[in-house]
Amino acid sequence: MALRDTLKALKSSNFISWKSTGKLQKTIASFIEKTGKTLHSGKLTKVKLLPELAGQGRYFDCNSEGVIQASITFAEETPLCTTLCGDGFKIRTVEHLLSALEATGVDNCRIMISDFDDRTAEFLLQIPILDGSAREWVEAIEQVGLKVATYQDGNCEKLVPVLNKPMHVCRNDSFIAAFPAEDVRISYGVSFPQVPAIGCQWFSSAPLDVSFYAKQIAPARTFCIYEEVERLRDAGLIKGGSTENAIICSVDKGWLNPPLRFHDEACRHKVLDLIGDLSLFGQYGCQGLPVAHILAYKGGHALHADFVRRLAGECLTTSACQTA
Repeated sequence: MALRDTLKALKSSNFISWKSTGKLQKTIASFIEKTGKTLHSGKLTKVKLLPELAGQGRYFDCNSEGVIQASITFAEETPLCTTLCGDGFKIRTVEHLLSALEATGVDNCRIMISDFDDRTAEFLLQIPILDGSAREWVEAIEQVGLKVATYQDGNCEKLVPVLNKPMHVCRNDSFIAAFPAEDVRISYGVSFPQVPAIGCQWFSSAPLDVSFYAKQIAPARTFCIYEEVERLRDAGLIKGGSTENAIICSVDKGWLNPPLRFHDEACRHKVLDLIGDLSLFGQYGCQGLPVAHILAYKGGHALHADFVRRLAGECLTTSACQTA
């Protein structure tokens, strides 16, 4: 796949220019296998990551019966996670794995999921929650290493989306704005005034590279409010959640399972999620995370998806603001 062919295949917009990184696309050097409990069903799932050819991008192989590209085209809005749908399957909680793959430069990867017969009529699959962060995925990728991804008789250059002008999306008082910058930077704010131990937090990244991500973002675990746990479980969610894979905060008692890995771990985890969701902008083995300064406040997976669709030119409204 020549560079010009990749450029022609990519969907551009007034906001984005695809530029060469001067590097070749990569994949993992060997396979990675992880088995663990899923967050929402609480059942066991096995995931196997396999090397893939250049230009193929990241995609999910569902019990060898269906394939879903890790693309915003297949994203469906669901509570508390990112879900991809295609070929009669749904895959939930993909964000931590995709975050690790995007940040560590795994451009092409076949992701096989075996669910140990934990199916529904909709063929619903889930990625293991592991410890609630992306740390185990990053460590596994570092252990096997990366290699240049080949394509037929050659290689494929990696492209990166560069933001040309400011843009934003919002839902009520939540927003994501992006501004042209020389490198990738993320600033994220959360606000939980009813939970004093969290309160209002902000986290701003240095220029985002593999080392910074691995040390400062990947270890941040998912979090929940203790007083909301019963309601969520009644709704069929977080059945696999525990103090082993989440940090839990009470309105009155504060953090129930310290110590935290960072004083602002909740806010850092939002950055982890955002990177995973922005990876859905990537196509054909090219970077999904735009070169920009991204500023987010009180965001979530639905708003993250709105932002990616805006980047992709799929939201054709005159205003980027939407109401929930």
